[in-house]
Amino acid sequence: MEKRKKPKYKIGDTVVITMYGTVGKVTDVKWLDEKYVYEVNKSEGLYVEAALQLLSEYEGNVMEQEQIDIEYKYFFGDLVQVSGYGSDLFKVVGFRTEIWRYKEDAWEDVIYELSRVSDGEWLEAGEEELTLVADAESAETFIQKLGLLYLINKQQKALQLPKLQNMLRKAEAEEIARKMEKKQLIDHLLDMYNDYRILYELFHDQEYYHVMKVILRKLETMVNNDGKSHV
Repeated sequence: MEKRKKPKYKIGDTVVITMYGTVGKVTDVKWLDEKYVYEVNKSEGLYVEAALQLLSEYEGNVMEQEQIDIEYKYFFGDLVQVSGYGSDLFKVVGFRTEIWRYKEDAWEDVIYELSRVSDGEWLEAGEEELTLVADAESAETFIQKLGLLYLINKQQKALQLPKLQNMLRKAEAEEIARKMEKKQLIDHLLDMYNDYRILYELFHDQEYYHVMKVILRKLETMVNNDGKSHV
């Protein structure tokens, strides 16, 4: 019986798959149909000895296999804000990596697919355009709390704006002016102005800003009238 020859390559050898010019390591050696075949990089295909060559002996061009490690900053379900969209909230519903390679340059772009919480509008944005508001685990709780905050704000505005308007009308009336000392009225208006300034800084609601302007006009009128009375 003819003695079986030894395989040309052994497990762990670094070889070139000559038809592709790619480099890999021998991960298994099998005897099949009276010849050795080789597994490279644990792939499903098997290569005969003639299809391989040791890297140290190969004289052709080698195609380098690039390994790219991408770190994603945001994940499915994360709640984010997008540059240029104000306080609108978006949920991450998908993401992908676009890989760009040129002769003298190379980069990777991570693109996030988003859905606006308020109406479901779809949007794509780059990582640098996003700001994390809440991760996926706490996103729903955050949305519920935010909804409650807006509801309270809306209710407060509905109660306070008519009240303020009525007070300003009364303040302008001669009857109220006679019953209140001018200093007390000014102090009261200043307190109201500060309250609405705080509300405006919190919610950026133009109605609050409008009320602030009305109060300032009233204060200017009172101060100017006071100055004329002493001329």
